[in-house]
Amino acid sequence: MTSRHYNFDTTTERKDPNAVAQHGFKSYIFTEAQVAEFSYPDEELIPLWIADMAFPAAPEIVEAIKQRLDNPIFGYTKILDDSFYRAFVNWTRSRYGWEFAQEELLTTSGVIPALYSLIEYICEADDKVITFTPAYSYFKRSADYHNIDIVYSTLLNEQNEYRMDFNDFRKKASDPKVKVCIFCHPHNPTGRLWTEEELLDFGNICIENNITVISDEIHCDITRAGVVHTPLAKLFPDADNIITCMAPSKTFNLAGFLFANVIIPDEKLRRLWKRKHYLFENPLSLAAAQAAYEEGGSWLSELSTYLDNNFEFVKKTLAKQLPKAVFKVPEATYFAWLDMRAYFPEKENLTYYFAKHTGVIIEGGNMFVADAEGFMRINLACPQSVLKQALERICNHCQTM
Repeated sequence: MTSRHYNFDTTTERKDPNAVAQHGFKSYIFTEAQVAEFSYPDEELIPLWIADMAFPAAPEIVEAIKQRLDNPIFGYTKILDDSFYRAFVNWTRSRYGWEFAQEELLTTSGVIPALYSLIEYICEADDKVITFTPAYSYFKRSADYHNIDIVYSTLLNEQNEYRMDFNDFRKKASDPKVKVCIFCHPHNPTGRLWTEEELLDFGNICIENNITVISDEIHCDITRAGVVHTPLAKLFPDADNIITCMAPSKTFNLAGFLFANVIIPDEKLRRLWKRKHYLFENPLSLAAAQAAYEEGGSWLSELSTYLDNNFEFVKKTLAKQLPKAVFKVPEATYFAWLDMRAYFPEKENLTYYFAKHTGVIIEGGNMFVADAEGFMRINLACPQSVLKQALERICNHCQTM
């Protein structure tokens, strides 16, 4: 693996007119009437909402894609040898001390499509899904799509320090109709990285109640310095009811390649998956993902340091300019999760509010299912100059309220 210096300070214009972060938010999260009330013109809006990065992909990955383009035949592609498995399992072994059998590894177009499929495969019509709130909105949508009831266990929150309420979760998990738990680790939007003790308590409850866990670990590679992720499945090596979802998309800014890993230990469920899934890969996506796991370590290391600095910058800025905002640097993800209830004591659509008044596109708590009113999520995976401008707008406006 070649070591080199990467520049995360350069602002890169998104020239693609189909880039969702820059151009798609209007139809995705706003009405035409709301957009018409923005105080800033389009070219001055700062998008810090959707979970991709404002950084170019690692040059090693770009080079691998170019090499694949040199062979300009893009026919049906399927993982037929063990090279991708070796690349990915070497990644999980070296970083997390965890490995799995090759036959357990499946790929798909994303973690969200995997959620939709797995709920369909596992649940009957009157079954239920459980998850912790606040939650990523697609956890609820995936259950709603199949008309499956979803049960919420609210995370306990003390000064933006979140933890699972095991008494509440144990009670709700004991319902025999609860067949699936969609588990977020690290947690989005709060950034909690669950400890081994928490994971053991959680996993044991699920095993005792015959609940299949879909462990969404898509943010596992993005952690603060000195923090190590522990895959849930690592702690339960003999369990076949823990499905692990990981992907290079968040880690390496490859979301547009639509590629994710799904590790399914249960043979019966794997057979069902294979019967119902389109088992081919995009050749460029495969080249990008394999290069990421084989050559992306140095880039990720420097990215992580840059993100740590961005979090410290946010912490210092808020302490000085918005001291009533409750913020804690999270153990993982590139999201800042802010408690803004001191500034917005009444219900407020913060996504629309900050877009209208500051031209900064963030995600308000109303976008995270439940138990997040008055909170906001800001994507810090951007050059610090962009982050500084966004925070200046937000802080200057809130100081005048």
